[in-house]
Amino acid sequence: MKVKTLHEIHDEGMNALLKTLGPVDLIRFIQMFDHGHGDYTKDRKQWLSNDLDEVCEEIQQMQMQG
Repeated sequence: MKVKTLHEIHDEGMNALLKTLGPVDLIRFIQMFDHGHGDYTKDRKQWLSNDLDEVCEEIQQMQMQG
């Protein structure tokens, strides 16, 4: 059995969607997937701590809360 490339899988999937949905609904379907915006790596530093002791303390507090 031949392992398909990601490109082949993508093409087959798009062709199946096109056949099933038609061109207009295929485009509408694709538009449902938003890749978001911003810089996750930069933004997460605002809500995640790099301090291991602080992280452990937060975990313990959550465990006590049940």
